[in-house]
Amino acid sequence: MKKICLITGGQRSGKSSYAEKIALSLSETPVYLATSRIWDDEHRKRIEIHKERRKANSWINIEEEKELSKHHLEGKVVLIDCVTLWATNFFYDLDSDVAESLSQLKKEFDLFTQQDALFLFVTNEIGMGEMSINPIQRRFADLQGWLNQYIASQADEVTLMVSGIPVKIK
Repeated sequence: MKKICLITGGQRSGKSSYAEKIALSLSETPVYLATSRIWDDEHRKRIEIHKERRKANSWINIEEEKELSKHHLEGKVVLIDCVTLWATNFFYDLDSDVAESLSQLKKEFDLFTQQDALFLFVTNEIGMGEMSINPIQRRFADLQGWLNQYIASQADEVTLMVSGIPVKIK
């Protein structure tokens, strides 16, 4: 049953709702593994919208900022939302060290995906826009791009969301 799917795209491209539809079509009780920290009030409101959307269904909700592998989810359909926020947590905790963040993220990804489960990873393509004038943002964009490439190389399927439309890449 092990399968890795990556769903990528820009902000508000429909990634999360698409991933939720897939998860719910495959399981009556999918796992929603939320990786976000609450950074400010506006971000808290975004998280609450996501939580409300999941209340109507029978999701198993897990909030985990970094250590995905400590959750044993054999035989489950697992939606991880999202890789970008997960990477942000490592990047922030490691003082913007791209190499160390990427190393730890890859190690954690590999440990987590050893389980026999169906994984739906949601991520952002932040490198498709203009280059930031802020050096920390540029370093994070590098980290995100390299992590997305790594996950895509391990994935069985990759879907790019464009204006709410899924485009199969792999």
